[in-house]
Amino acid sequence: MTFAEGARLVLVRLVLVRHAMPVIDPETPAELWHLGPEGRAAARAMAPLIVGSAAHFVSSSEPKALETLREIAPHAPIETDDRFAEVRRPRAWTDGDTYRAAARAYIEAGPPADGWEPRDEVIARFDAAVARHAAAAAASGATLVIGTHGLVLTRWLASRVELRPSPADFWASLRFPDMIELDPRRTSVRRLC
Repeated sequence: MTFAEGARLVLVRLVLVRHAMPVIDPETPAELWHLGPEGRAAARAMAPLIVGSAAHFVSSSEPKALETLREIAPHAPIETDDRFAEVRRPRAWTDGDTYRAAARAYIEAGPPADGWEPRDEVIARFDAAVARHAAAAAASGATLVIGTHGLVLTRWLASRVELRPSPADFWASLRFPDMIELDPRRTSVRRLC
């Protein structure tokens, strides 16, 4: 991936990791959810996709994203950056269908539900964090591996490349966990698992 840093260009391999399935607790805000045994096992199964290459790991500070990277790379240092957190939205619990409908509307650039973080702010914060960490990864010749979340990952990618058949369908197809590589020419993405 190429990023402008001052007057120079930074080229780095970029891998985005959507967190593994957390233990869902309607009484706890989603940003505080942790992985259970199944989510941890699913994340560990992805380790071979990263192991063997130098990697610079950075994660959202949300437990489910950080724990996913810790399972993938248990001995690697992992930085956290709040700018990789999920799209901010109201904390009220809704059923899965209601949430998915609101999320699809958000991804499709329709009118966002009340209280959802503005899309341009989401893209700007994520982009600034990627640029900062890409420079650090490039300095050490490492792959930049980001532990993050489905909505924010999709909104940011949709601002960079064409997601087919649509950004909302791309989001709906993401798995728990999932690993996406952004082509260094910034023209396409590919699923690594």
